[in-house]
Amino acid sequence: MRARTASFIPRRLADRAGRLLEFVWSAWSGLAALFLLAAVWQAGHEAYGPFILSSPQDTLAAVWHLAGDRKAWSLAALTLQRSVTGFALVSAMGILLGLAAGYSPATMRIAAPLITVLTGVPPIAWIVLAMIWFGGSDATVRTVIVVTALPVVFLGAAQGVAIRDRNLDRMAKAFGAGPVRRFLAVGLRQTTATLFPALTLALGTAFKVAVMAELLANAGGIGGALANARVNLDIASALAWVLIAVSLLIAVEYALVQPVKGEVDRWRRAAQPWGVKR
Repeated sequence: MRARTASFIPRRLADRAGRLLEFVWSAWSGLAALFLLAAVWQAGHEAYGPFILSSPQDTLAAVWHLAGDRKAWSLAALTLQRSVTGFALVSAMGILLGLAAGYSPATMRIAAPLITVLTGVPPIAWIVLAMIWFGGSDATVRTVIVVTALPVVFLGAAQGVAIRDRNLDRMAKAFGAGPVRRFLAVGLRQTTATLFPALTLALGTAFKVAVMAELLANAGGIGGALANARVNLDIASALAWVLIAVSLLIAVEYALVQPVKGEVDRWRRAAQPWGVKR
């Protein structure tokens, strides 16, 4: 028993190290896309001038200047806190409700019109209503995030359950797995094909809606800083705050969502070659 445990731990560590190296290697394609975006950005700057679009170098200089300001750190942390907590609420509620609806076709038929209504109302309308209800507080930002991003996660979870391979569930039942074991080991893992793209989209929506709500509700954070940059016609500062918001989004996605996805989706990638995936 001890020998089996001693050999099991190194295999798990080697497996995790391999997935980490694969994750780092796949980052090259993302960096190439970012450099391409920077090249297009520079071309736009040269075509329209600094008053319309500041250069990437000037924007990075503005970011470096903001990095030395403690107030800027607090503003970015406020937006990050609101976005992540709103995303956490959306994830918990959307996954639970979506899984329940996916296993109940009648519930899905009832929920479909409600999802259409929620997705049809523009975020700006929810921001106005939340400002009336809660004022310029954290509740305004989180409420708008939840109402805007919840349908995406709900549909991702429900669709993942609806399209699952029921033969795998029957096979697990034949081998003696109970309902909870079948759900955790078979049913839940099959939802990742639609659930994780929905979570990624919901995370981006959370950051976008948070900044928008902060700007319109004068609730501080990065949105409030963008409002000040607009008043001062400071293009470099506005783009610097946008770059900071996007950087926070990328950091949260690759520190939170992607590692969980890689851990859950190990069974999908077992037969694929190492390196860049097709």
